[in-house]
Amino acid sequence: MDESLYPLIAANVGFVGTHFLMSHPLRASMVKVLGDTGQQIAYSVISLAFFIWIYFAFTAAPSADLPGSGTVGWIIATLLTLPAMILFAGSFAGNPALGLPGSDKMARAAPKGVFNITRHPMMWGFALWALSHLVLFWSLRTMITAFAMGFLALVGAHMQDRKKEVLMGDAWATWESQTSFWPQLSGFAKAGAAPWIAGLVLFAALSWAHIPLGGIAAGIWRWIPL
Repeated sequence: MDESLYPLIAANVGFVGTHFLMSHPLRASMVKVLGDTGQQIAYSVISLAFFIWIYFAFTAAPSADLPGSGTVGWIIATLLTLPAMILFAGSFAGNPALGLPGSDKMARAAPKGVFNITRHPMMWGFALWALSHLVLFWSLRTMITAFAMGFLALVGAHMQDRKKEVLMGDAWATWESQTSFWPQLSGFAKAGAAPWIAGLVLFAALSWAHIPLGGIAAGIWRWIPL
């Protein structure tokens, strides 16, 4: 393995590891010492530091050093990215997992929007985005980072359920009884227009951004050149 990948591996391990530690075993201690706001600030600063390290380590690592999965891979990746963007776009409205005021009331209400698909739309959005990059088999740096982000998303979603069961009690139990951990395809038809419109806009914009940022045409732009 190219030695330039070692810092990238370390940065991803640090990013994932600190997320888990600060969200679970260290959370109570951090809140006790720093308070809720202080814990959130420390969490954000540490996460940002590791994310910046990932960025610089990623750009320093070799690109396109794997054979790629060809046209089939690009088709699969494109088909995975669209639902990922729909889930992500819809994950901010009425999400009791975000810990906003009124979270208990949200958790006891009937699921709406993308929560008809899964109670973890943001996490599954990241997971599908990660999988879309893994199937491309484009470079080791991409495989390492995408695997780390997908692992963080799905294991983090499972651990979030356990944490919320403790923090929110019956409210989260009600939410779990009304929603599914695993995405339900039939839920996309019930998600409503807003997540679809926002998701399509994100899908078009972020896939286009591959061109100026990475020099690679991705998504629909691979077949609709500008």
